[in-house]
Amino acid sequence: MATARSAETRPKINAALARNLVDTQFPQWAALPLELLEPAGLDHVIYRLGEELSVRLPRHTGAIGQAEKEYEWLPRLAPQLPLAIPVPVGVGEPDFGYPWRWAVSRWLEGEVATVEALADSSPAAVELAEFLTALQRFAPEDIPAEETRDGLTARPLADRDQATRAAIAEVGGVFDTAAMTELWNAALSAPGWDRPPVWFHGDFHTGNLLTVDGRLSAVIDFGGLGIGDPACDLTIAFTLMSAESRAAFRAALGVDDATWTRGRGWALATGLNAYLSYAAVNPQIAAQTTRQITEAIVG
Repeated sequence: MATARSAETRPKINAALARNLVDTQFPQWAALPLELLEPAGLDHVIYRLGEELSVRLPRHTGAIGQAEKEYEWLPRLAPQLPLAIPVPVGVGEPDFGYPWRWAVSRWLEGEVATVEALADSSPAAVELAEFLTALQRFAPEDIPAEETRDGLTARPLADRDQATRAAIAEVGGVFDTAAMTELWNAALSAPGWDRPPVWFHGDFHTGNLLTVDGRLSAVIDFGGLGIGDPACDLTIAFTLMSAESRAAFRAALGVDDATWTRGRGWALATGLNAYLSYAAVNPQIAAQTTRQITEAIVG
């Protein structure tokens, strides 16, 4: 996730740009109306294109490459998964001063999942465990060789050590410094993933789940999709679930102690990063990341 404090110059994205890109590169959809999706995303500006499509334009360098990755892999993954995922139908090229590739995907109906609606739902927690199980079981022959996994190999948790310790020190007046440090040390010292590499979503949190009529319906935003240790996907247990539903999730997924501890570490590290980046300017993110950090500490 990019930081709000970054000095990166970001391209200006507006309806006129989106219209020009669609009309020139996908003329078959030129007659379809464009409607900006609000609230705006942190990584992409999203427009609904007609009734059945969406246009996603990366906001910053941290989000580039997602269009190509999703276009290659999501159509292969979709038939294997118990919840809907976005199915890309086209990748657009840079033009009109916009510097990066962008995507057109099938529109998925639904509302973003909320803690208020689903935190205490053990059936929803089990559904999410079943989704991750199906993702991790994606056929081994469909996992590319290590040397060809361009964009699919995630950084290890240890790469976040310096930034996370600095963040712990910075938020010491808000959260329990000793508890965060103890958790972080435990996560780094926990045994690593010693089984064959599996697929992971990579950004599996509440904001990337959709619901219809209060039930889980879809998982979105696969920019972090990768192959390796799936502990990062345990973040959902601390962004969405209560203690009881979290226990049901862990049991259904069959998570061992070491992987669970690494998952708590991922939740702490990503929660701290988002808190420091956005909490001062976005009260909703402040509340979400406060919950994520405190629940990760509890375990």
